[in-house]
Amino acid sequence: MDARPETSAGENHLPQGHPPVRTGKVGVLLANLGSPSGTDVPAVRRYLKEFLSDRRVIETPRLLWWLILNGIVLRTRPPKTGHAYSIVWNTERNEAPLITITRAQAEKLAVAIEGDGIVVDWAMRYGAPSIADRIAALKDQGCDRILFAALYPQYAAATTATANDAAFAALQAMRWQPAIRTLPPYHDDPVYIEALANTLEAGLAALDFEPEVVIASFHGLPRDYLDKGDPYHCQCHKTTRLLRERLGWPKEKLRLTFQSRFGRAEWLQPYTDVTIAELARGGVRNIALITPGFSADCLETLEEIAIRGKETFEEAGGKRYAMIPCLNDSEDGMRVITHLVRRELQGWV
Repeated sequence: MDARPETSAGENHLPQGHPPVRTGKVGVLLANLGSPSGTDVPAVRRYLKEFLSDRRVIETPRLLWWLILNGIVLRTRPPKTGHAYSIVWNTERNEAPLITITRAQAEKLAVAIEGDGIVVDWAMRYGAPSIADRIAALKDQGCDRILFAALYPQYAAATTATANDAAFAALQAMRWQPAIRTLPPYHDDPVYIEALANTLEAGLAALDFEPEVVIASFHGLPRDYLDKGDPYHCQCHKTTRLLRERLGWPKEKLRLTFQSRFGRAEWLQPYTDVTIAELARGGVRNIALITPGFSADCLETLEEIAIRGKETFEEAGGKRYAMIPCLNDSEDGMRVITHLVRRELQGWV
């Protein structure tokens, strides 16, 4: 996404026939969770196996989890997950929406910081393009400094840390390593909060109804991850509080919940699906949802929240339901990413 990098000043001293060593560029690698390569069962099974084998994601004792994963999960879940992906799949590009949006974010970022001698690329923690491949590609293009930006506003070991682990593992395989920086959580960054507020206000203004309640739904984690010291729960609450203060809303108007729980263990509460149903049964007829923990729309927002969430609400007696899109590659979304990248590259460019 940038011009060819410079070559090392010492390349003329290399043995004859040795390829020149390229240096002098700064790389930015945007990263997100990932998606299967297709909606068919084998593709989804491969993806789920990689994802659910990550010890950062599932902390159940290894032998027990191996038996559950291979004996139950990978036998029963791929068809259901594949069907869910097929509902939101980008058929034109034959890829998941998360892939489409992350690519667009990288392309727009490259334009926004053009002229700074920066090469922008993107990768996925699970599936393709892999973090290791894209770090190697940036190094081959002459990037001797790389900002690795996993686009998770709130830090969790199961998201931010495992993405960083993959980046560091890629460096372990290199004799000549580029210098690397990682993007800190930005759950309370004023530019991010303002972007959320702008997106929410614009989304609500476009509706033909006024929600009585807006739910900020974040991806869940097992409760014991919080007990072990993971800051995610607190950072989600801070994001919601800052957004509520920016909007000037009472606590009852903007509520925080957690979605996507898996298995029988207790997860962070309150649960999104339970809250939606309880609100409808309690007489709330109109609601809207936002998903501030996702930097791009994906299966969990487009299928779980926009589709299944609406079904849950209506079945419990609710009438009108809306999901506000993620920041994605919108003007506000790109303002956040560009701001974060420029801030973290200070001293390098």
